[in-house]
Amino acid sequence: MSIQSNLISIIEELLQNTKQISNDDLLQLEEVIIDAKRIFIAGAGRSGFAARAFSNRLMHLGFVVYFVGEPTTPAIKEGDLLIISSGSGETASLVAMANKAKALNVTLGTLTIYPENSIGKLADVVVKVPGASSKTDESTSKSVSIQPNGSSFEQMSWLIYDSIVVELKKIKKQTQTDMDNRHANLE
Repeated sequence: MSIQSNLISIIEELLQNTKQISNDDLLQLEEVIIDAKRIFIAGAGRSGFAARAFSNRLMHLGFVVYFVGEPTTPAIKEGDLLIISSGSGETASLVAMANKAKALNVTLGTLTIYPENSIGKLADVVVKVPGASSKTDESTSKSVSIQPNGSSFEQMSWLIYDSIVVELKKIKKQTQTDMDNRHANLE
């Protein structure tokens, strides 16, 4: 098999996974984003990279957004939204964040492979993403991938987040110039 064949297989896999995602769940996530006073985004490892990129795009759209763990992230409180990206739904630090958010009456959204796991059970909005996680039993996974566990979830998360950004850009009537004006200029 060639590297190009691998690429084609990955893209075909992502297309099949996309067809399994609920548009109603995506619309519900979009709605809580719009309604939130402030948005907090969290994720660990590679899932965290996709989540961090999403927080960046939300800032470009003019939302008040923080990536959890940065020194300038303020206290979260009622009226805020926390979105957690966790394939397994069991990453200990993220479960602790979810519990804290719920104790503070914060709206909780999640992208996860396993909505029945800890974070999914706590979440107000769950987007179920097909995939496999390195923190789950591969033999019980419903998703088969040529990629290492987690990769398809991370890629799907990134694409889901970008798809939401496309819609939010329309809803907020933002132009590319508006977004560019919020882009970092101390690079």
